[in-house]
Amino acid sequence: MTHRLVRSLTVFAAFLAGLVLSLGVIVIAREHMAAPGSTPAAAIGGPFRLTDQDGRVVTQDDLKGRPTLVFFGFTHCPDVCPTTLFDISQVMAALGPDADRTRAVFITVDPERDTQSVLKDYLTSFDPHVTGLTGDLPAITTVAKEYRVYFKKVPLDGGDYTMDHTAITYLMDKDGRFVSPFNLKRTPEAAAADLRRQL
Repeated sequence: MTHRLVRSLTVFAAFLAGLVLSLGVIVIAREHMAAPGSTPAAAIGGPFRLTDQDGRVVTQDDLKGRPTLVFFGFTHCPDVCPTTLFDISQVMAALGPDADRTRAVFITVDPERDTQSVLKDYLTSFDPHVTGLTGDLPAITTVAKEYRVYFKKVPLDGGDYTMDHTAITYLMDKDGRFVSPFNLKRTPEAAAADLRRQL
């Protein structure tokens, strides 16, 4: 078995593990929303303390007051992360002035490389309503667990690495409670209309 094949199988196995966990999150969300007569409780989301790209401390309480889109990723991500952030930026543009009444949060799963300055530079390519959050590995692990997010470092040739991770965009309401996975695979106008309903 060649080294390249082993590497491909390793990356594929990590991808499958992330996919299984992502499906689990969706099942949990559906059960949570469908439970008749139950009091809404945050099955996804919880306490955290991270730092944004400008050095400000951000906690779960800072997400209250406006509906929020939350996405986990990393700046070295070749496709899924920049595509998702571009889609979120399109939604913010479609919201027009209402974008100021919402927010989007990009939480890194690669704190080793994604420092405040790296996030700050990276986010200049996207809508200014997107905030980047980082922290040390224990803090990132904590928030990932709160959001039921899987992430794992995957070694590459030459000592480099990539990150496998859950690629769901979470919609949180004005009280910081999980609403549902947010569908970005539609027109920005349709997604904006959905987000606007949470205002």
